[in-house]
Amino acid sequence: MEREKTPIQKQQEKELEKIEICMEIWKTAKEELYLSMRFFDVILNRMTCTPNANMHGVGTDGTFVYFSPDAVISLFRNNRVKINRMYLHMIFHCLFLHFHMPGMAEKQREYWNLACDIVVESILDSLNFRSVRSYVPPYRKNLYKKLREEHKVLTAKGVYFSLLSMEFTDEEFRKMQAEFWVDDHSFWNENVPPDKRVERERQWKEDREKLQTEMETFGKDPSEDAREVLEQVRVENRNRYDYRKFLRKFAVLKEEMKIDVDSFDYIFYCYGMEHYGNMPLIEPQETKEVHKVEDFVIAIDTSMSCKGELVKKILEETYSVLSESESFFRKVHVHILQCDDKVQSDVLITNENEMKSYMENFEIKGHGGTDFRPVFAHVNELIRRKAFHRLKGLLYFTDGYGIYPAKRPLYDTAFIFMKEDYQDVDVPVWAMKLILEQEDLENADRKAEITWT
Repeated sequence: MEREKTPIQKQQEKELEKIEICMEIWKTAKEELYLSMRFFDVILNRMTCTPNANMHGVGTDGTFVYFSPDAVISLFRNNRVKINRMYLHMIFHCLFLHFHMPGMAEKQREYWNLACDIVVESILDSLNFRSVRSYVPPYRKNLYKKLREEHKVLTAKGVYFSLLSMEFTDEEFRKMQAEFWVDDHSFWNENVPPDKRVERERQWKEDREKLQTEMETFGKDPSEDAREVLEQVRVENRNRYDYRKFLRKFAVLKEEMKIDVDSFDYIFYCYGMEHYGNMPLIEPQETKEVHKVEDFVIAIDTSMSCKGELVKKILEETYSVLSESESFFRKVHVHILQCDDKVQSDVLITNENEMKSYMENFEIKGHGGTDFRPVFAHVNELIRRKAFHRLKGLLYFTDGYGIYPAKRPLYDTAFIFMKEDYQDVDVPVWAMKLILEQEDLENADRKAEITWT
């Protein structure tokens, strides 16, 4: 005779049944998303769904999707499309590495989390597939419109700084949080070891690059319906550099009159002082080898396509880098050229004070077309006249649309694009390319307050 099950056993069976139902729900969601957007393919199965009885919603750490069975079943009964959107919402967080958060205070973290949710929901709201299509309320539409007046493509970093500049009341901020909240972000870095975070980031970056290839190569029709996804992926896949680190490519190794504390051995110094009557056995070297910027050229494209305020921001940021003690030699030769289809001005900067004075009295000259060749001809002439001690390179700030020289110069060259759109511009094979976003300069002061890890 079969024994009657205890209340605990009945409850356990009930919970197991709920989990089985949820696993079927997640499986169905992945299938529906795949049938709508085949370019996601492997990405949809990148994470493993795992029940968590200690939570009330859903969240992911980039490897697992943790969920409350009751919450998933309730949401599915209410609207199965919301399950699809929720899963894709978490996929987008991972693809765009939103869990790679800067070190922030609690309030700043709330803004970051909100920015990430707004970006992801804006993408989902742009998709016209039945599996994720949902009514977009006016509140969302108005916010998207306002943000796109500042950013062509919404990114978490860009939206974050935009939100910081908006003056919200606590009530308004909470309302916005409630409107865009979908998943629990506490799992992003909670209990994830540093080595696991590095591997997680590498894997999702690789998936994102493959996704772009899939969408551009094979998914022409679905890509038209998912244009926002493709644009976002292109932006995130674009190589980004720290401007200060980039300038080091143009630094030279040179000895400078400066105590080299790194080569100084305190053990021998103290031993001599103790045993030989104030006679150290070793003293620090009076010169130190350092990498600093000495001779280089800054060329500013002042054609009609470049805005005056943006050019000034470029120079301000360059000045802030060069004015750091670890970047400038005491004596430098920096030529700042303004040019369109010809060289409009050439100002020689030899020290920090001259750079500061140039910045204070800066005014843009020339608004013609763009031809890069006169700048290279001018610099070659300066080299012939021995105007440089050792020219390391040339930084050319431009929108990229112009006539390039056919021959490679004798010095390193970098074309630095300040663009309001995200279409790549081809440069000669001998040139370096760096793309700076306008927000990177406009928010430089605010970003200095945060350590981005």
